[in-house]
Amino acid sequence: MYMLNKWQHKLPTLLVAALLSACGGGGGGGGSTTTPPVINPPVVNPPSTSCAVSPTGLPGATGDTAIDGFNWFNYRRADIGLAMLTCNEQLNKAAVGHSNYLRLNNTVSHDQVAGNPGFTGAALADRLTASGYTLGGSYAYGEVISAATDRAGFYHAEELIAAIYHRFVIFEPMFREMGTGASTASGSYTYFTADMATRNGFGTGLGKGKIVAYPKDGQTAIPTTFDSDTESPDPVPNVNRVGYPISVHSDITGNVTVTSFTVRPRGGAQMSTRLLTSATDQHTPVHAAAIVPLSTLTSNTTYDVTFSGTVDSVARDKKLVIYDKITSRP
Repeated sequence: MYMLNKWQHKLPTLLVAALLSACGGGGGGGGSTTTPPVINPPVVNPPSTSCAVSPTGLPGATGDTAIDGFNWFNYRRADIGLAMLTCNEQLNKAAVGHSNYLRLNNTVSHDQVAGNPGFTGAALADRLTASGYTLGGSYAYGEVISAATDRAGFYHAEELIAAIYHRFVIFEPMFREMGTGASTASGSYTYFTADMATRNGFGTGLGKGKIVAYPKDGQTAIPTTFDSDTESPDPVPNVNRVGYPISVHSDITGNVTVTSFTVRPRGGAQMSTRLLTSATDQHTPVHAAAIVPLSTLTSNTTYDVTFSGTVDSVARDKKLVIYDKITSRP
């Protein structure tokens, strides 16, 4: 429901549960946890929470997980026509605090338990308040987290974008601010957290009846596979290795319905897919939709994607040509 200046929205934690790409395990949202193996005892060295200035164009690596993850999210957002997010120091504080909590407790969860080492707030809203971030009368916020043995911020960001429920959060058009934080246990996991929000009004977003798609039209270097079991909740139950998800996104105040959503290799047959909409999947928001090919993509292949449906009751058709030239990581 939307009421001017009073509408409040929190992206459910189940949409932003943890991704454990490095060990191939599922994470936990809504209170559940997954514990990666301990290799060495944690090292208590809180990383910096300094804000990063996100450049335009392809960002270079700084070696700082939080900064590189922040910049890669903004690069991908800008590349599909979304507003880049402003770095907010209070959101950084909340994010790095949560990453430290995950490291100190050797766990992956969106929730914290009072009394545990590094506790900063039970739920995300509590952690935002503790960091000094005031939501105001109308707001929306969300969180994505990952844990992996790879420390590269680009790696964490790209893995989270691949995970479709996380992507719904990362590519929310109306978000305006973001904070990121990372914490690494010696010889073990790097925990990465990104907190995103908008407050005191929602701005313009994309506007009524408009959508963006990911991958974008003409995008190359699309990964051929996605292991759905690494995301919790699992977007494709009973099947692990599938094709790379394709999605459309409208404003958080919007509504997307799907008449047809297809993908096929150029000159080939339509692929079998799992459709994710609010009508077919309880974890998909009403303002977005996606398809996940049920078989892996083929390298050096052109794929034709078509979407037809309505966005805020406005009929929309979108045709994309995406190129899977190589399977790559940033």
